[in-house]
Amino acid sequence: MNQPTKISWDQSMIEKYNYSGPRYTSYPTALEFNDQFTEADLLKAIEHSKSDKLSLYIHIPYCAKLCYYCGCNKIVTRHQHKADQYIEYLAQEIANRAPLFEKYTVTQMHWGGGTPTFLSEEQIMRLSKLLKQHFNFADEGEFSIEVDPREIELTMLDTLKEAGFNRISIGVQDFNKEVQVAVNREQDEDFIFALMAKAKAMGFQSTNVDLIYGLPHQTPETFAQTIARILDLSPDRLSVFNYAHLPSRFAAQRKIKDEDLPSPQQKLDMLQQTIETLTGDGYQFIGMDHFAKPDDELSRLQNEGRLHRNFQGYTTQEECDLLGLGVSSISMIGDCYAQNQKDIRPYYESLDENGHALWKGCGLNRDDEIRRAVIKQLICHFDLDMAQMDEKLDIKFEEYFAEDMKLMQTFIDDKLVDITDRKITVSPTGRLLIRNICMCFDVYFREKARQQQFSRVI
Repeated sequence: MNQPTKISWDQSMIEKYNYSGPRYTSYPTALEFNDQFTEADLLKAIEHSKSDKLSLYIHIPYCAKLCYYCGCNKIVTRHQHKADQYIEYLAQEIANRAPLFEKYTVTQMHWGGGTPTFLSEEQIMRLSKLLKQHFNFADEGEFSIEVDPREIELTMLDTLKEAGFNRISIGVQDFNKEVQVAVNREQDEDFIFALMAKAKAMGFQSTNVDLIYGLPHQTPETFAQTIARILDLSPDRLSVFNYAHLPSRFAAQRKIKDEDLPSPQQKLDMLQQTIETLTGDGYQFIGMDHFAKPDDELSRLQNEGRLHRNFQGYTTQEECDLLGLGVSSISMIGDCYAQNQKDIRPYYESLDENGHALWKGCGLNRDDEIRRAVIKQLICHFDLDMAQMDEKLDIKFEEYFAEDMKLMQTFIDDKLVDITDRKITVSPTGRLLIRNICMCFDVYFREKARQQQFSRVI
């Protein structure tokens, strides 16, 4: 068993390597998707896939209110009937896709958005029944949903439990009222605590809370107060995301004033104290911006060398195919990625005309698959055994990655990476910069002009 992940803060190293880069929820990243990828390519990938386990992702694009920081694919509306129409089209997509996965068992499902709990309790039950009618669900698995604590009742948890969900993720972002007003996301702190308490009492297997640092009016002092309240809330998992201010790309962010944002140094201070506080309280640093209690499955599997990663982030599920349903959803099937139409009208039109909503994707060549395996190993476990990779991938590691290893030299010189006895080990300081280290193995990223497409690492 591996030792739990430790990290060490080094301000000079973080400043040196704090440039833009991918999050590697896939390799190649979505920037390599193209519209030459066809339905025939996807069907071929399904046919040749060796997996018999399936992860489902269902995208619910609707939100009742606009959060100014958000860069997600969403539709802001108060009209509930729009979700009825959306479920009708989802039903059509489900009915057309499900027969292709008859041999599969669904061991993981996640509803994201948008706001999945924008749906009424009746709509949630309807969609859940549709999925279970068409797919073979395992008796046990990881079935999660994102929950917005605004505009729902506690009874929503009863509906989610009845629908088969056993994990919930609550979007909190920040408990500070001034910050909430500035991003148009005011919420009731007492309700969040009541929601968490009820979820635990009902036996939800895992609770996750999302936070964001770098929002307007945040300071290291105010964010420390939010983290202290989070420790009182005691979720099983935590995601602490860096706010990327890109008003030229996301119109809603133009409502956030530059002068209200914390400075780069304040953001680093927030991250440093958050890491120190959470790990000091017993949370395990999983990677990048994710933390989990030591008895949570994420921590346990990471310590056993069995953690995985896909478009849903770090995941406990072993190698399985991922089918995305709904507007903008991404699938990962065998040796390909496929994405649905990104906007609602083309999504509807494509389903009407073609019976599917495929927009673009890419097939992986052998080099892509080899590099994907290496990046996944490093980003999940912070170490890599070259001998094991030789055997698994049928390569000679140092020969195959000769150019890549040259790029790693700067990290070796800075003692962020150690290579001894054909084993790559990322140091406690280097673990915060794992994305940068993975970039050494990314042939597409070497086109430096594309760096602006990604968020900064810290």
